[in-house]
Amino acid sequence: MESNDNIHSTLNHLFRQESGKMVAVLVKIFGIENIEIAEDVVQDALVSALETWKFRGIPDNPKAWLYRTARNKAIDIIRRKKHSKTIDFSDPERKLLTSEYTLSSTMDNFWKEEYIQDDFLAMMYACCHPDISPENQITFILKSLCGFSTKEVAKSFLTSEDTISKRIYRTKEYFRKHQIRPEIPYPEEITSKTSVVLNTIYLIFNEGYNSTHNDQLIRKDIISQALWLCKSLLDVELTQLPEVYALMALMLFHTARLDSRINDQGELILLSDQDRTSWNKELIAQGSRYLNQSAFGESLSTYHLEAAIAYKHCVADSYDNTDWKEILKYYDLLLKIKKDPIVSLNRCLVILELYGAEKALGTIQSIGEDHKLLEKYYLYYSILGEIYERLMKPTIAIEYYEKAIKLTQSDPEKRLLKHKMSKILN
Repeated sequence: MESNDNIHSTLNHLFRQESGKMVAVLVKIFGIENIEIAEDVVQDALVSALETWKFRGIPDNPKAWLYRTARNKAIDIIRRKKHSKTIDFSDPERKLLTSEYTLSSTMDNFWKEEYIQDDFLAMMYACCHPDISPENQITFILKSLCGFSTKEVAKSFLTSEDTISKRIYRTKEYFRKHQIRPEIPYPEEITSKTSVVLNTIYLIFNEGYNSTHNDQLIRKDIISQALWLCKSLLDVELTQLPEVYALMALMLFHTARLDSRINDQGELILLSDQDRTSWNKELIAQGSRYLNQSAFGESLSTYHLEAAIAYKHCVADSYDNTDWKEILKYYDLLLKIKKDPIVSLNRCLVILELYGAEKALGTIQSIGEDHKLLEKYYLYYSILGEIYERLMKPTIAIEYYEKAIKLTQSDPEKRLLKHKMSKILN
């Protein structure tokens, strides 16, 4: 008899990777208006696997077993509902499902490997419709395409399951009301529509890399899903765009440094203090390959420049030997593309390293005057604290660190700021 731990581990990994594809295929079968039916079929297939594998063992091809089970359950539902109005069988792709003569072979066509990836990609574009809010996009993708439970999504954002359920409900209602069909954009639309998808993937990655809603600063499960979603775009020729390669490179460079960002006690470690020997050289090499692959076409995206900055950090043999001048050039280019106050803040840190605290202070003060919203952002005060600490003005530095503590929800970030304050006081 197979051990429960082994079964749960296998299923959990498989479910994360395949549930979204299964949902996408089933949505194509039942229609986006019946996405709950699609999700129920996937859950039923998971339960069947738990019950069956316990006694018969894990099959040689667990993915194929799960797909076949979902297919058979879909057939049962089609037979029960073919005379109801729940499913719109007028669609040419579904019409053949109403006849027993063609039901099985038509269902097999839906589950062909060469179509599954396209269906999943089409579902990604539907989830990232520009009229759906970013928080609802992320919530829906994590729930429906990444196999996260409502409870897991709620925990990720430190909110209630009821709030997450409402977000999911609103997204589904939007699909129904506007009759959104999952489809891959036409070639002439692919760049603009992919940019929305990439933005959502990067938001998901950042939530895993630097969680603002959780007591854990790093969520590797969310990071792995962001990488997987981006790789899904690169697996299809139509979406092999320069900015997709660039985003993949950027996320890999950041992921390579994950294990050095937190110590054994869960404390945050600054870049200047990180053990660079623990950085994942293979991921850095992969990121470099993707960055090289992104160098085609005429577009220079923010992902290209952010990846170039991350690359410079990854290849520096020490913090002191970082090529700050080159990084500053990338930040200047980045600000020409995107007037983002957060980018301006990060640029201030480079100014601090290159030209000292006085120059950095003048730069950050000018940013604060232009962007009053920064006064609600913890990093603004954290950098001011760092600048005044270097200017040998400890009282002012502590005041800014205290303001930063009040504005961050991250426990590791709060502990780091308190540690900086204690060093000043001691």
